Amino acid sequence: MPLFFRKALLIMDRMNEKSGWFASMNAMLNEGGGGPWGGGKDSGGGSGGGGDRPPSPWSRPPGGGRPRGPRGGPGPSALDQIVARLREIFGGGGGFSRPGGKPVWPLIVLAFFVVWIALTSVHRIGPEQAGVITQFGKYSRTLAPGVGFSLPAPIERVEKLDIQAIRTIQIGQAGGEDNLVLTGDQNLIDLAYSVRWNIKRGAAEQYLFQLAEPEPTIQEVAESAMRAVVANFTLNDAIGRGRTEIEQQVAAAMQRILDDYKAGVQIQGIAINQADPPSAVNDAFKEVAAAQQQVESNLNGARAYAQQVTARAQGEAAAFDKVYEQYRLAPEVTRRRMYYETMEKVLAKVDKTVIEAPGVTPYLPLPEIKKRARTTVEAGQ
Repeated sequence: MPLFFRKALLIMDRMNEKSGWFASMNAMLNEGGGGPWGGGKDSGGGSGGGGDRPPSPWSRPPGGGRPRGPRGGPGPSALDQIVARLREIFGGGGGFSRPGGKPVWPLIVLAFFVVWIALTSVHRIGPEQAGVITQFGKYSRTLAPGVGFSLPAPIERVEKLDIQAIRTIQIGQAGGEDNLVLTGDQNLIDLAYSVRWNIKRGAAEQYLFQLAEPEPTIQEVAESAMRAVVANFTLNDAIGRGRTEIEQQVAAAMQRILDDYKAGVQIQGIAINQADPPSAVNDAFKEVAAAQQQVESNLNGARAYAQQVTARAQGEAAAFDKVYEQYRLAPEVTRRRMYYETMEKVLAKVDKTVIEAPGVTPYLPLPEIKKRARTTVEAGQ
């Protein structure tokens, strides 16, 4: 019989033999002859007519004593019967024993050990997990995805880690308390950024045992790397076109530091969510930025106008070169053509009257007549 059951039975025997506690409890429960559910057959109490009820299991024989044994003496108490039954079950007697009178408790203990070994020795590791095995608290090996085996607990224990989950640490808060960082041109900038990371595949044991507090360590490394990188940029670059380069440099610097720590952490990226001047000077800085944008806009307009004038001059110079080539081939004809074209441009913008030689009908100035007629109509209105 197992030691645990032996001790339990011994305690129950001593309580039954050396104290009257169970006897007193039995007498109290059976006081009045009816037990805790009321009177017996002759009591007449209880709902539904006590005379028709079966005898209570708590009732005592007449006289209030224990049931009589085969020789007329007091029979075994209820506690004695329970103890005897337990002895039969776990000690080799009774209907719960194996054939031949052998006790059944060895089979129970064996089944318990089989279940215990099955539950603590077979492990299913998911495709996104890594199982780190420790033997008496010391790192032993790492289980790959699939079904793995280990020695039963507490000899070896397995801790499953999700190595594919992307975790995020937020540093600074957009619109909240300032997180000031010094730039290369001795200005302060309010930064809010996030760090995305996960456990590096093949280095789960480093993540468990190298860093006592992984997330606070990663946050401190991120802040240190950000300050070191921003110190190489001007304020305008940090809040403008240089943000992407800052993110890349910070991620690379963090990875180098964490690899030196053997932290088992992979940095997935840095995202700058806010890059503004300190809140105390933010309004004035916005006015300066607006003025700078206006200056840049004016410079861009001036550059565009200069390009247009230059292009037009280059076009006129190219046209003049072509005319000069023709002039060299036929100077007189070219000179006359240039004269006619010039007079056409000049006279097209003025009122004119052409008078021919005597005997020829004078030129009728139709444009002038139309102009005068239109002026008269407008005056009449």
